[in-house]
Amino acid sequence: MPDLTRLLFSPACQPRAWLRPALLLACCLSAFSPVARAQDSPPQSEEITSLEAARPKIGLVLSGGGVRGLAHIGVLRVLQELRVPVDLVVGTSMGAVVGGAYASGRRVEELEDFVRRTDWAAIMADRPPRQNLSFRRREEDQLLPSRIELGMHRNTGVSLPPAAAGNSSLEFALERLVPPLQADSPISQMNLPFRAVATDLLSGEMLEMVDTPLFLAMRASMAIPGVFTPVRINGRSVVDGGLVRNLGIDIARKMGAELIIAVNVGSPLLEEREITSAVGVANQMLQILTNQNVAHSLKELRPEDVLIDPDLGNIAFMDFSRHEEAIASGQRGAMAAHERLRALSLSPEAYAALELKRQAQAHKPQPQLPLASLTLLGTKHTNAEALKAEIDLPLDKPTSMAQIQKASEQLYGRGDFERIDTQVSDEKGLRQVTLNLTEADWASSRLRVGLELYSDFDEANRFSLSVMHVWTWLNRWGAELRTVGTIGAKRKLSMELFQPLGAGSPWFASLEGSYFSLPLDKFDDQGLRKMRLNVNVAGAAFSLGRQLGNWGDLRWTLARSRQRFGLAIPEDPSIRGRTEFTEQSLKLQIDTLDSLAFPSRGQLLDAALIRQKIAGQADVDDFFVIKGLAAFRLGSWAGHVYSEVASTKIGGTVGDLGGFLRLSGSPQGSLSGSTVGMSRLVMARKIGEMPLGFGGAIRAGFSAEAGAIFKTNNQALLDLPESKLAGSGFISIDTRFGPFYLAAGSTYKGQSSLYLFLGPIW
Repeated sequence: MPDLTRLLFSPACQPRAWLRPALLLACCLSAFSPVARAQDSPPQSEEITSLEAARPKIGLVLSGGGVRGLAHIGVLRVLQELRVPVDLVVGTSMGAVVGGAYASGRRVEELEDFVRRTDWAAIMADRPPRQNLSFRRREEDQLLPSRIELGMHRNTGVSLPPAAAGNSSLEFALERLVPPLQADSPISQMNLPFRAVATDLLSGEMLEMVDTPLFLAMRASMAIPGVFTPVRINGRSVVDGGLVRNLGIDIARKMGAELIIAVNVGSPLLEEREITSAVGVANQMLQILTNQNVAHSLKELRPEDVLIDPDLGNIAFMDFSRHEEAIASGQRGAMAAHERLRALSLSPEAYAALELKRQAQAHKPQPQLPLASLTLLGTKHTNAEALKAEIDLPLDKPTSMAQIQKASEQLYGRGDFERIDTQVSDEKGLRQVTLNLTEADWASSRLRVGLELYSDFDEANRFSLSVMHVWTWLNRWGAELRTVGTIGAKRKLSMELFQPLGAGSPWFASLEGSYFSLPLDKFDDQGLRKMRLNVNVAGAAFSLGRQLGNWGDLRWTLARSRQRFGLAIPEDPSIRGRTEFTEQSLKLQIDTLDSLAFPSRGQLLDAALIRQKIAGQADVDDFFVIKGLAAFRLGSWAGHVYSEVASTKIGGTVGDLGGFLRLSGSPQGSLSGSTVGMSRLVMARKIGEMPLGFGGAIRAGFSAEAGAIFKTNNQALLDLPESKLAGSGFISIDTRFGPFYLAAGSTYKGQSSLYLFLGPIW
């Protein structure tokens, strides 16, 4: 049956029933014409226009639902396969993200590719992806891997970050999704009419965004309360539209839709047994509000409308690891309604013409134009000139949109900003870039709190509480003061003044003072503890160095220290001593790991050459320490290979082994010598995820370890009697206090131990 005839007898034609006699007569007459009989002749533009005039105007309404909203992509896939036209789109929350991208001209294949390539864990994290952090911020992770951070200011007191997830991580992802030419254009000017729904946080009113730029409209509609910070639009604080209209059927009607295809992916209410915390109660309250307004919207559907309600099962609102399931569920849900949808289908030629119009602006090539100006707005605490010197956007050089986005991500990785809004204007073959910066008021003076816990369920049981305070932008060149204090089994206090040698300069100088006190156990050849020393060290150091992008630094350091020690076990007041020594060192640090809790890509290198002279002695000790780690991913498994070696010229002890992942099973520090080497392979598979705001992945894995101790410089490098093999099995949890491990380890032909571990493992 011809497409026009099929359209006549479809439910879609109910609103235009009075046209049926005339159109049926035209269809019958056309059946006798040569053109109608020629199956190979494509319809001309006049015929396509006639078909367009005859069919109803179709509105696609996409609801919010977090990761469940990715089911909309599966629905769009079926609409494309059935050649169902879409004349306008209304979206809320994730529905606004998918619908806005589709209305901007993105192909369904591009949406699917975006979902698969996006690091959703990074978007839902409370800070930028670690590979985007500046090196100073990465150093903080190694000093204190906790992510419990507070702002501390004289006027406002203690303040928390404004949301559970970062803002710019989401925004950078949306920038990749939205075509650059469309991002800053009002949505009222799009080829395919689109509306995004949001909520005024103060009044509770529904906001139907019409003249808002597409990017901002999508971002505002996705501002889930408590997860992402609100967005200011025309002086109003705006959040997720699902609170007031999660399924905007009435908005589509107002835009002129004669037939609605509504896709509802909202989350069902939790059962009583599932509400186990304050977060669960808050989530249930939001779902009650959302479900109530969806129920009201569904009553507005007419008999000719099509409702697609995918069966998403127990896919949680924020479980982005199940994005493929969500897309597949949307595809199945749309196929369940394929008979009604097929009745709306166009001819291949008519559908191709509509698609060409929809995609017209999205796939225009983006030229690299000379950068005529770079402007940074919103800098109050920070220095715009220093920031411009840090990013790689030279004036008068051809600049791509990818380079501009990379520069924005680099600035966001400093940790000084809540949002970075990028505006690009191309005129007369030149490119002007403006970065509107929103400084994070809490971040200029921030306090990080961490715990360190170690137990082998035997004699080794330690607990420490650490705090780190970072005070940034002490002057216009970007100086910062970092203070770290630890109490408990370890006692430590250090302060470092870091000073760039110019505004945005990679060269720096630093001055550091430190004090630490810790027990130092000594073991016999059988690994049995024979004594314990209390060691106290105080010192000062001066460094000159150069930062290597955001991935490392190289520094020369001159340090002077004073060490005191006394015998604590067995207690003997007569055995005490004091040593003063001077050190010069050259140190290279590289850190490109994606995570310190459990890395799956990147490298870590810490290499130092040290010359030490003890006061009153003629000998000079030269020694080196090299530690390296390479992370990898193999399918659903992630892991790393780690190696270290340390050696001293004149003998003595330069390092030790023993403890979790350092010859597991052997007592910590029980193996020491003048040359120490070890390697390990660690692999784990993800088995779960912590709730949003409480941490990251839960993994189960194992380690295989090998180490060797050389007590004299005359022993061969692979002296097998001194070499040991070990391994462990563990459960790893990425918590907000740092990596947590529950493990069992054993050394071959040696001891075995259980471990409970919280803190850095490098």
